[in-house]
Amino acid sequence: MAIVELGERVLMAKFEEILPHLDERQRRLLLAAEARSLGHGGISVVSRASGVSRVTITAGVDELDVGGEAMPGRARRAGGGRKPLVETDSTLMDALEALVEPATRGDPMTRLRWTTKSTRHLADELGEQGHVISHNSVGQLLRGPLGYSMQGNSKTVEGKQHPDRDAQFCYINDQVTSCLTAGEPVISVDAKKKELIGDYAHKGREWRPAGDPRRVDVHDFPGEAGKAVPYGVYDVGADTGWVSVGSDGDTAAFAVASIRNWWTTMGHAAYPQAARLLVTADAGGSNGYRLRLWKKELAKLAQDTGLAITVCHMPPGTSKWNKIEHRLFSHISMNWAGVPLTSHEVALNLIAGTTTRTGLTVHAQRDTASYPSGIRIPDREMKTLLQQHVTPHDFHGEWNYTITAADTPH
Repeated sequence: MAIVELGERVLMAKFEEILPHLDERQRRLLLAAEARSLGHGGISVVSRASGVSRVTITAGVDELDVGGEAMPGRARRAGGGRKPLVETDSTLMDALEALVEPATRGDPMTRLRWTTKSTRHLADELGEQGHVISHNSVGQLLRGPLGYSMQGNSKTVEGKQHPDRDAQFCYINDQVTSCLTAGEPVISVDAKKKELIGDYAHKGREWRPAGDPRRVDVHDFPGEAGKAVPYGVYDVGADTGWVSVGSDGDTAAFAVASIRNWWTTMGHAAYPQAARLLVTADAGGSNGYRLRLWKKELAKLAQDTGLAITVCHMPPGTSKWNKIEHRLFSHISMNWAGVPLTSHEVALNLIAGTTTRTGLTVHAQRDTASYPSGIRIPDREMKTLLQQHVTPHDFHGEWNYTITAADTPH
């Protein structure tokens, strides 16, 4: 008995060294050869020493007895091994695809209609339907035959398009080209998203020592410092930006005050002979074409500067096409990504520090004035304002108009 046990220990040590380097078929044939060399009872001895089942070793012995050609690059003969799930379960693929796209392919009342579609949830739901599959296999099927991958949302749908959408873009382009050719200033304006001031998480990442992320507050409840309200002015011809950072509301008065500050600080010096200012803006927001206060404040600006201010609004639903979005705001967002805006001064410095390889420079200024919302312009005052100040253009006068100096109505 001791001799048998010693032999098994020798075989065990031998198998531990050799078997990890062999494929499935090579292991089976080696164990079968060892078992046959031991004679009667060899299969049991080899099974105990290797941990491989007697059935597998017996199959190897039969394979040695029958013989056959070598199978380069294969561990099993063609057709051997476990069949793929899609072959043993013909309805599996359709059931999985129906769960992934329940709104169009499956039952709209399924539990997964309103549940995170993780591979584990999908596997559980398939199990409820009688399909035997693991969450790992679900992931393989999604990435393989179905061609799925994990993806986020893509902001590409602009909503219902106005029939004159493209014509308005062409009109804006003609106006911009005409002004730039004549040396007149052209600016693109808009309000950037409000930002909380304080130790709050800020979207994006920054380089930090490994394992040492910046610690910020767990909750994003506004603190005493309030918010930063950036309103930008992008000079298309000079590739320069101006951002007024307020702490009050984003109103039409604040929007025009930002344009005024840009003109006083930068615009007038850059265009001392200018007689006209072209402003391209979104159709909505604090500079929307329907806002009465927007036009009234621009009339005051025209009165104070002597400029004829032409405004061309982007067609509804196309705000992301406004140049300030991708020429100025996108670069500011990248510059302060991952950095908590702990104070208005930090926000100002990060905005002013924004540059690009093409030469963009940005100036930022704090605006501490108050701009209350809810200011109403009576119909009579608005009628007088339109008669004295606003000249609609022939093409879509509601989007395109010129405001000139005159006595501001009271």
